[in-house]
Amino acid sequence: MIGLETLRDCVRNGIDFVKKQKDVIDAEIFASWNEHITVRLNYTSDIPCNGVHEPKSTQFSGIGLFVVFKAGKEIKVGFGSVPHNVTAKGVVEAFQKARKNKVCDPDFKSLPVSVGKPVLENYHDPAVMEISDEAIVDLGWRGLKGALTEYSQKHFNKSIIIGGDITIIKERMAIASTKGIDDFDESTILATSITSMIERESVKGTGWNTSTHLSGFDPEEAGRTSAESAIKTIGGERISSGTYNVVFGRQPVTDLFTNIVIPALSLSSVNSSDTPFLGMLGKKIASESLNVYDDGTIKGAVGSKKISCEGIPTGRTDLIHNGFLVGFLANNYLSGKLENVFVSFSPRNGFRYHNGGRNHTIQPRICPTNIVIEGKDEVPSQSLLSKINNGVYIGRIWYTYPVNGLAAGDFTSTIIADSYLVKGGKIDKPLKPNTVRINNNITDILNNIIAVSKDKKQTIVWGGEEVVIAPEIAVQGVKLDGISGFIS
Repeated sequence: MIGLETLRDCVRNGIDFVKKQKDVIDAEIFASWNEHITVRLNYTSDIPCNGVHEPKSTQFSGIGLFVVFKAGKEIKVGFGSVPHNVTAKGVVEAFQKARKNKVCDPDFKSLPVSVGKPVLENYHDPAVMEISDEAIVDLGWRGLKGALTEYSQKHFNKSIIIGGDITIIKERMAIASTKGIDDFDESTILATSITSMIERESVKGTGWNTSTHLSGFDPEEAGRTSAESAIKTIGGERISSGTYNVVFGRQPVTDLFTNIVIPALSLSSVNSSDTPFLGMLGKKIASESLNVYDDGTIKGAVGSKKISCEGIPTGRTDLIHNGFLVGFLANNYLSGKLENVFVSFSPRNGFRYHNGGRNHTIQPRICPTNIVIEGKDEVPSQSLLSKINNGVYIGRIWYTYPVNGLAAGDFTSTIIADSYLVKGGKIDKPLKPNTVRINNNITDILNNIIAVSKDKKQTIVWGGEEVVIAPEIAVQGVKLDGISGFIS
């Protein structure tokens, strides 16, 4: 483990070194240390198994150096990185790489300048930073216990498969620049996602839990929820292809926003003309009941950060307000490139997320923090069913991806678990898993929202960089297609 003071000394001394080089105009140095720990759950009732596997841990650290060079009458920029070396020697090596890689970039405007003070301070959990292997494995057993206890109480002891993981992420970083930035950040994340299956019934259920602190982390609840859901969906029925009113649960809402909506609300997609919202700033793109914003300062949310990987304090960026497109996520580079006399973008979302942490090997990309979804007039979750009356409650989807490119807005996804038929405003019967695919356009989904729930939960999906503070959402007129099931 590398301490914060070591990282801070590295970037401060590194900037002093770089400033002495005669052809340097500006420079930014980023140093980080990360640890990513995973405990796998793999329980099978009918085959001998370990149930919980030993923790797997990866650590990575290093320096990333971005330099603005004077090259005759031109300005050139270069980036160099060095792994596992946060020393003066590492800074020299990164600088040599940056000089060797320098190119002319007419779109580069300036390095970031920090404005304002960070909201969050000391928001990580020292207990997570120092957690023992024994405590990590115990978290895995707690998740498994939650599922097995629920199955036992409901008299299910055979044909059970329980899988998933416990993930712990520890992050430390420091950044300094010739523009006056000199700051650091330290964060901890705990997350679990558990899937339970009753194989002979061809059903599965899911549960998840997230926290920034060990004291608030409850893998047992995630395991219990996964088993409850699997049991409830026994005896699922098929539906025919057609257009249905649906309620999207928190996981599907998160999946849709992570894979389709939020990527389209980034300046990187605007820059490449790969968004259905191109030229729509200030125009209506969704139901007037929908509000969406990104906020990296929410206390206790696992996507929160003190500063971005560009040294800029995190904050709130409004994206959709009462159905109107009011903003885009931005980093410093694209904010500078795309701003004009009519519009500017706050560069709060420049992060170097890669391989489960804040990674020195890449330059800042545009990444969300906590995506908050709200309704203009929110209702209790149970009221959503009465809003659709007859239709489908969709509890879990996967393989959600754009069709014909992100700009087209078309997407597909498969309903795989935790879903039910709704009749007369109440849950009627389970929906048979893996027999229905969603084929729709995201703009139709957004414009046909009829209600948003008050109740929200921090939700993460596989491959997502952000946390979604997710409600349940009722949508009318969703196209669902029946697909072939398993051969029996």
